[in-house]
Amino acid sequence: MYKKEKTENLKNNIKYLIKSRGETQLSLCNSSGLTRTTIYNILEGRVVNVQQSTIRKISDFFGVSYKEIESVDFEERELIESSISLQGNMNPAAVPIIKESSLIRSLDKRIGELATTHPLTYYFGEACNLIGVLLEVDIVGSNEAGDLLIVKKGPSNRGGEILAYDKATKKLFIADAESFDSEGICVVGKIVEERF
Repeated sequence: MYKKEKTENLKNNIKYLIKSRGETQLSLCNSSGLTRTTIYNILEGRVVNVQQSTIRKISDFFGVSYKEIESVDFEERELIESSISLQGNMNPAAVPIIKESSLIRSLDKRIGELATTHPLTYYFGEACNLIGVLLEVDIVGSNEAGDLLIVKKGPSNRGGEILAYDKATKKLFIADAESFDSEGICVVGKIVEERF
């Protein structure tokens, strides 16, 4: 009974976190390295005992506690926390700062891993899967070396500006997510904040 309860909590939390954080099953799979079948089977209740490595990848993606994702009802907790204060009770998210020169080598690493090996900054707002990119070279027409871009890792399914890496020129650039051609380009992610 206990395992079934934990699995049910995990399933409900994944559904809630996907919806409340503006994610999709596909973005979860792409960023966490899990297959769509794995996520689908968990959400459909077809798995009784979810592997610990899978749970860790999911919790890392959403930036939540590995232990709590199976035992706490996040929807209920966030509802209670948001009703305590009129200004909200949101804690800042820790965001690893990655220098431009080591960015491409770091893209396949999880946020939890990057947070232990890089300096941190903090982001106030709804956040998951965020990195800070410290520019070492000017991006012509928009940013200078020393600027910090807070980026939501992975391809963006909504409008806005994205940070991308041109493999041919080996340079970062900013493009509009709507009119973006991805051939020969590595998408870093959607820019959510610029700090000068």
